[in-house]
Amino acid sequence: MDIREEVLQKAKAAKAASYRMAILPTGVKNAALFAMADALERRAELILEANAQDLEEARQKGLKRSYLDRLMLNEARISQMGEGLRQTAGLPDPVSQGDWSTVRPNGMEIRRIRVPLGVIGIIYEARPNVTADAAALCMKSGNAVILRGGSEALRSNTAISSILSKAAYKSGVPEGALQFVESTNREAVDVMAHLPEYIDVIIPRGGAGLIRRVVENSSVPVIQTGTGVCHTFVDETADFEMAVDIAINAKTSHPSVCNAMETLLVHRAIGEAFLPRLAEAMREKKVELRGCEAARAICPDMKEAVEEDWSTEYGDLILSVKLVENLDEAIEHINRYNTGHSDAIVTKDLGNAHRFQREVDAAAVYVNTSTRFTDGFEFGFGAEIGISTQKLHARGPMGLNELTSTKYLIYGEGLVRK
Repeated sequence: MDIREEVLQKAKAAKAASYRMAILPTGVKNAALFAMADALERRAELILEANAQDLEEARQKGLKRSYLDRLMLNEARISQMGEGLRQTAGLPDPVSQGDWSTVRPNGMEIRRIRVPLGVIGIIYEARPNVTADAAALCMKSGNAVILRGGSEALRSNTAISSILSKAAYKSGVPEGALQFVESTNREAVDVMAHLPEYIDVIIPRGGAGLIRRVVENSSVPVIQTGTGVCHTFVDETADFEMAVDIAINAKTSHPSVCNAMETLLVHRAIGEAFLPRLAEAMREKKVELRGCEAARAICPDMKEAVEEDWSTEYGDLILSVKLVENLDEAIEHINRYNTGHSDAIVTKDLGNAHRFQREVDAAAVYVNTSTRFTDGFEFGFGAEIGISTQKLHARGPMGLNELTSTKYLIYGEGLVRK
């Protein structure tokens, strides 16, 4: 079977299953999610064996450290995947929930309820946990899903998807509702992107290249999960200790993820006092600093930042640093270079905090908090399907509600329009 035929058959099966998924009782979905979580943890050894092979092959290819970190699984990460499934089971089911109603002067009653999108195609890179997260959210929101992971995680994703689908089907989920495309050929992505009669939406999750390719070549609607050039602005009234703690967490706790900070902006009035303290803390964490001319005048051991640095998602222990004159310049810089993901201000000035949140154009805007919290799990959504940086339909961490659309239910007694 060639690639197009393989993907087409999976898409047809998912479409057929989607109608039954849309009316699947909440209790069945929840029982399946618990069974899937138990199966993942029970078969952890099989998953880790597959992941070890993926990691070894990735190392032989010379992939960078941050990529290996995204790819790597251990028992703790598998437990987190299981916990994400269980938390999703515990969330309210959005399907059939009403969010608006009215009665017109002619007596016509109108209700609006939430309904599944149908068949969701997820195209992603590296992180095997996405397989479990996507399956959980799509199932709870009543959708069928077609997963296509990156070639570097093929063995891991195949093992996880097989375990999940078997447990789900055994628990009453319609056959075909959880599909995984095992082909590593890029043509599989192109085929998925041109099946609007079977796939209702595609969500690419990965690097800028993957997202751009899907967006530019898809005849299926696309929800973008963009890259994360995230900023932290340290205002002149900031508590230094708090600012350092937030900056260290935002940059070093998991530098390969999209909610990690890539640029630190510092109010010029506190540059002389704050930057050396920040630089020392970053050096202890082995972070390479790339500064503007003014920042390097204070900390000469910083490398010189070039224009490209301000718009780069490093995904590594590298941080660009810039001194700004005031809040105006900070907001202007962020809105010019950010990707609409997550940005933060550290300040004691409530007026500046409110203005920053109002004027910074991003999905998540923080006050005195690390950008690392932009995450479905941290927001209480269970898992997440991705973090949308677009403005249509969904923005920010995408949970259950973002995987549904609406339907209008209209009632009348022989009404006809004049």
